[in-house]
Amino acid sequence: MSTMTLYVDKKSFIHHVAPLTKLLYVMVSIAITYIIPKLEFVLFVTLTSLLILAIGKVFRKILPILALSILLIISIIIVQGFFHPENQTVLYSIGFITFYKEGLTFAALLTLRVLNMIMSFGILILTTKHDELVEDLIKKGMSPKIGYVLLSVLQLIPQMRATMGKITDAQRSRGMETEGNLLVRVKAFFPLIVPVVLNSLHNTRERAIALEVRGFNTKMKKTFLNLSKEYQYTKTIQSILWAILIVTIAWRILS
Repeated sequence: MSTMTLYVDKKSFIHHVAPLTKLLYVMVSIAITYIIPKLEFVLFVTLTSLLILAIGKVFRKILPILALSILLIISIIIVQGFFHPENQTVLYSIGFITFYKEGLTFAALLTLRVLNMIMSFGILILTTKHDELVEDLIKKGMSPKIGYVLLSVLQLIPQMRATMGKITDAQRSRGMETEGNLLVRVKAFFPLIVPVVLNSLHNTRERAIALEVRGFNTKMKKTFLNLSKEYQYTKTIQSILWAILIVTIAWRILS
């Protein structure tokens, strides 16, 4: 993976799907899990997102993010299992701790929604070049300023990670201990994080000056250096996604 982007360069069918089509999948896959709040249906959508990640050969890259969501998932299970307003059926008890079927069912629904949301965004971010995504959005009418902000957000974590690595190496060369027990790591945290923040602010100022010099704020119509790419099956995939969204809305209204 590049140090300046979250994009993972692999050869897969998913990588050759149009960026806006993958963005549409993100919106549809998240929306339908709320339109049809059925546990089995949400599980199917979540497994579909997981399968797409596997086809795109980026499933391993999403695992650290899924691991970070474990604390959120545990809190959802505890809160809903204990305090869901519709709790009636006792599922099991451990001493004074009682879990209810209704609460755990709703917790499972929320958990699957969270996992599907993470994985669907992972499909977009890990298999799409960010500059191509933003450029396509601008060509569709999005403000270039919003596009710049979006691109900056997508590049923020990789840039800070790269900067952190450089500063850590520099501090180690000066004799600073950055590895060891918790106390050693805490002592090294502030000498590391302050240069990272200052460097980020400096880079932001330099970017602002560079954009101003290049006429970023001009009112004239923007032109593009790169020609729009032609992607296969774009209309077919988008039609299927829109059809799925319409069918789920109709099912919800009629049911």
